[in-house]
Amino acid sequence: MLSEDRFIALEGASLRVRSVGKGPAIVMVHGWALDLDLWRPQMDLLADRYRVIAYDRRGFGRSTGVPGIEQDVHDLERLLDWFDIPSAALVGMSQGARVALRLALKHQRRTSCLVLDGPPAEGWSETIGAQEIPLDAYRAQVRSEGIDAFHRMWLQHPFMQLHTTAPCAQLLLKEIAIRYPARDLLMDEPPQVSLLAERDLQQLNVPMLVLSGEFDSPQRRAIASRLTRLLPDAQLRTIPAAGHLAALDDPRTYAQALRDFFSSQPAMDAGRIM
Repeated sequence: MLSEDRFIALEGASLRVRSVGKGPAIVMVHGWALDLDLWRPQMDLLADRYRVIAYDRRGFGRSTGVPGIEQDVHDLERLLDWFDIPSAALVGMSQGARVALRLALKHQRRTSCLVLDGPPAEGWSETIGAQEIPLDAYRAQVRSEGIDAFHRMWLQHPFMQLHTTAPCAQLLLKEIAIRYPARDLLMDEPPQVSLLAERDLQQLNVPMLVLSGEFDSPQRRAIASRLTRLLPDAQLRTIPAAGHLAALDDPRTYAQALRDFFSSQPAMDAGRIM
C-alpha cells in the first residue's frame, strides 16, 4: 500500500504524518520512545476499508517540538481539524493510550470508538506506584553516556522484546528505537501529566476495545482487565503469543482484532467515507 508522508506545522512543532486508504477514519497513536512506523503493518492491512492516519507524536521519531501528554491531546485535535475529520476511531498504544483516552473524554462526539493497547496505570489502578520504565535511570544515562548507550539499554527492556522471529519485525523495531531523540529525557523539567481517576472514566460513553498481549507484563495485563471491568461498554481481547508490542508481534491478528471491533460499530460502517 502506497503511503503519503508529510510534515504538518502545529504550534511550535513539525509533525510527521502518514495517511493511507479511504473510508471511516482511524487515528493511531504510538507509545513512548516509538513512532508512527510501529503501525506500518496495520496501515497496510486496514487501508482497503479504512482511512488510516498515524503520526510521530511531538518530540518523537521525526517530529520536532517539546514532548508532553497535554500538548499531544491538543495536537490530536488539530490533526483531526487539518484532515477535516469530524470523528475517528482512536487507537492508542501504551503511553499513546493516555493521549487517546484524554481526547475521547474531551471530545466524545469526535470519537467514533476507542482502542487502548497495553495502557499504563492511571489514578484508578492499584498498580499506580509500580514503575515499569526506570525514567530517572534513563535520564542519568543519557546525560552521562549519551543517547547511543540509552538506545542499547532500551532495546533490552522487556517492553521491547518481540516474541515473533520474523526478521522484518526485528529490523523495524530497531529502526524505530534508534530514531527516538530522547528530548523528554534531556529536559530539565520532565513533562508531567495529571492522572485520571475512576470518576473521570465514568464520564466516558464511547465503545472501547482493550487489547493486551498474552506475554505483556503482569502489571499491564492487570490494568487492561481492571479498565474493562470499570467501563460497561468495554471489551477485552488478548493477542496470543504477543508481548507489549503486539502490533509488531502478530500484525495480522492485531489488525483482525481491530476489524472485528470496528465492524460492530455503526459509526465505522465502511459505507461512510470520512
